Amino acid sequence: MLVAVERRKLDLDRWIADDDDAAIAAITAAELGVGVELATGRRKLHRRAFVEDLLEVLPVIEYGLDVARVHITLLAAVRRTGRPRGAHDLIIAATALATGRTVVTADRTGFDDLPGVVVRAPD
Repeated sequence: MLVAVERRKLDLDRWIADDDDAAIAAITAAELGVGVELATGRRKLHRRAFVEDLLEVLPVIEYGLDVARVHITLLAAVRRTGRPRGAHDLIIAATALATGRTVVTADRTGFDDLPGVVVRAPD
């Protein structure tokens, strides 16, 4: 979702209200940082400014023991179903579930059918 917002393809205010308890998983901060490092020229400067502004206003939730325990549960669930998910998506989902938050994403395929995970995505 944040990459689409940075590219001006989505309006974040449409998906996150002022009274929502918005935060990002530490792995999301890392993913955004990789996007900055891989960009060049003006694109890199724009991305860096976007990410830095974002990190100033959104709390970053660390991957601690509470998140790890939920991650274990989700990882076991997807292995039982035989429908693997991306490692980062599972960490994002675990972070949301462990902290009582909703995953806001532009691509819900990595989060659909995860037990207990609430997802908000564009149609």
